[in-house]
Amino acid sequence: MQNNKIEAIRNYAKEKLGDDRSGHDFYHVERVAKIAAKLAEQEGVPDTLIIETASYLHDVIDDKIVADVDTEKESLKKFLKELDFSADNIQEIFEIIENISFSQEIEKGKANLTIAGKIVQDADRIDALGAIGILRTAYYGGHTQSPLYDPNIQPQEFKSKQDYRKKSTVINHFYEKLFKLPATMNTQAGKLEAQRREAFMENFLETFYAEWDLS
Repeated sequence: MQNNKIEAIRNYAKEKLGDDRSGHDFYHVERVAKIAAKLAEQEGVPDTLIIETASYLHDVIDDKIVADVDTEKESLKKFLKELDFSADNIQEIFEIIENISFSQEIEKGKANLTIAGKIVQDADRIDALGAIGILRTAYYGGHTQSPLYDPNIQPQEFKSKQDYRKKSTVINHFYEKLFKLPATMNTQAGKLEAQRREAFMENFLETFYAEWDLS
């Protein structure tokens, strides 16, 4: 029964995110689900239904991806009810997917998440790091027509979600968000993986600046 639910949820996410061209596509949420499952195992969390569900669905009501957030929320609630999720489970899923983002944390501070929420948040942030994170950052920068790099534009400290959504440069995004993520990890397993990926990104930037200085 649980496998059938997850397959239905995967298909729902694929339908909603299949055309995304911002780096928040179906393959992103599937990676998040896989990372979250691994973290849950390492942290000794046996029941992963909420974790898998929130992993697959965490971007389907995101305002940077969907045009009408309220409509997508109602559609998602209806879908989860049809899968016989309890009212408490639906509430927890929504609390996770509405509160794990970096921009939400800028606006309201760190959310008080359940262990499932902490694992999904770690998994989502881990997928923003490392080789995948570098490519997703560049890809999203192209999507928003942001400059690749401008040494005259310094990284910013954002105080609101609105400020965070303003264009900066692709390279600045490393300092404005990505290098801050390892310190926000909730789980020990998440911290270790985030640190590994952070080191890869630091090496990448060292090479980037060396090559930039030759241009």
